Amino acid sequence: MPTAGDIYYFASRGGSASRPPVVLIHGAGGDYLHWPHNIRRLPGYRVLAPDLPGHGRSEGLGQQSVRAYAQVVIDWLIETGIYRAVFVGHSMGGAIAQTLALEHQENVLGLGLVGTGARLRVNPALLERISSPETFKSAVDLVVEWSYARQTSPRQREQIRKQLASNRPSVLLGDYQACDRFDVMERVKDIRVPTCVICGEDDRMTPPKYSEYLAEHLPNAQLKLIPEAGHMVMLEQAEAVAGVLEDFLSTVSY
Repeated sequence: MPTAGDIYYFASRGGSASRPPVVLIHGAGGDYLHWPHNIRRLPGYRVLAPDLPGHGRSEGLGQQSVRAYAQVVIDWLIETGIYRAVFVGHSMGGAIAQTLALEHQENVLGLGLVGTGARLRVNPALLERISSPETFKSAVDLVVEWSYARQTSPRQREQIRKQLASNRPSVLLGDYQACDRFDVMERVKDIRVPTCVICGEDDRMTPPKYSEYLAEHLPNAQLKLIPEAGHMVMLEQAEAVAGVLEDFLSTVSY
């Protein structure tokens, strides 16, 4: 994986110069592997997927605000030599993508908002569990339980459990604090770039009503609900999400 500054990132090979670059932004406690291979390698597109600071293989410290993460992404984007892109963000990554569209409009060609909302309140009991070494493991277990549709395989759940548990507790806590403070409900109407809103029908972390709000209040948005999927919809129904993104990206001017 290449680096830019302290940021490690996945970069697909090839991609047409006539099509927009695509940047995938993972959610709280995640890394680039939260995006399955068929989304990281969308045919005909240059796709990049960074590990945010303190996550995965990236150095540095995690942040405690969505705005701070958005600035990190912009600095990294410029470091890679890319000026404009379509940003596809999951959960906290979707909050980062919305912030980019509001505060760095010149860099944003379009948005893919996956399992996210204009506000991301976090259950206080979950924050409390994450903050204590004695209850950190149970907090991870709770996140995994809430993140998947009930029919998702135990093997897939265990993979994410191990990945989340590998985070420094301070990083995961900072991510969820950042989510809890995020609120752009009164500002989303100002996001005018083409937007695709994607949500699993069984999402319990950010239920479909969050995505419906985005689709109703964003002036240029479309909503896709994916059946038999929860919060980790891009892993649970990878082919369906990849297809939705391909269809959406074909409509974005570059």
